[in-house]
Amino acid sequence: MKKIKIKYRVRSYWQIIAAFAIVLLIIFGLQIQNAIQEKNSNAHDSIVRENGKREREPSAGDEEQSQGKAPDIEMVFVEGGTFMMGCTKEQGSDCWDDEKPAHQVTLSSYYIGKYEVTQAQWVAVMGKNPSTFKGDQLPVNKVNWNDAQEFIRRLNSLTGKQYRLPTEAEWEFAARGGNNSRGYKYSGSNTVGDVAWYAENSRRSTHPVGTKQPNELGIYDMSGNVSEWCNDWYGDYTDSPQTDPKGPSSGTARVRRSSTWLGGDKPTKPSRVSFRYGEPPDYRGSTLHWFGFRLAQSSE
Repeated sequence: MKKIKIKYRVRSYWQIIAAFAIVLLIIFGLQIQNAIQEKNSNAHDSIVRENGKREREPSAGDEEQSQGKAPDIEMVFVEGGTFMMGCTKEQGSDCWDDEKPAHQVTLSSYYIGKYEVTQAQWVAVMGKNPSTFKGDQLPVNKVNWNDAQEFIRRLNSLTGKQYRLPTEAEWEFAARGGNNSRGYKYSGSNTVGDVAWYAENSRRSTHPVGTKQPNELGIYDMSGNVSEWCNDWYGDYTDSPQTDPKGPSSGTARVRRSSTWLGGDKPTKPSRVSFRYGEPPDYRGSTLHWFGFRLAQSSE
């Protein structure tokens, strides 16, 4: 009988010890958990104090807002009117086939950039300068049509305005001097060197915008300096009269207008107001350094 009592007492003693150990483990585990939570909380509070405000989820517009600021863009009002577009008589025998036939176009009023978009304006919006020749007042170059559209998208987001590329018809009407046109072969003169930086006077480089003579509307560099993207798909002309044309509904190339600082096989030809050409919108070829653009806006 005494042996049985001893065994029972021994068994009860070890059960008490085991239970006590379990309690200690639970308490120790809770202490570790509290310590981890306190450490995380202190780290978060440190971040809040350092930043001066509570953290938040980044918004979709944060990246654009941190990259760009709105530059000043000088625009010229172009009163609507009717003109003959394409290979008109003052162009003589220099016309290419895609400039024919000449046809009547009527346009509503609009605004167009007084200057080509400069590198300073591009960098203010995009952050990086892709141009071959560097200078704040040089026209941005080495941009394809898609690049120009991304610049416009960001610029519109920054300004709340609705900038766009000019249509091909808007570009030519403005280059001809709009309703003030004097029928010049080049934009503002019959003497190409008065209004254009081109192969024979450019020293194989672009030049600051607005340093040549303006045209009848006070617009600069619509002959020479850089070739300019228009919004239209490139396509053939017809002889039918048109009102506010926007070009073909689809295509493989976008229109570019004007000569460049480099010119061509006959340097004066591409400087003419009716000269036109087409390139793929994502073009990344060796002649991309020719390409820049100017902006337009609808008047409404």
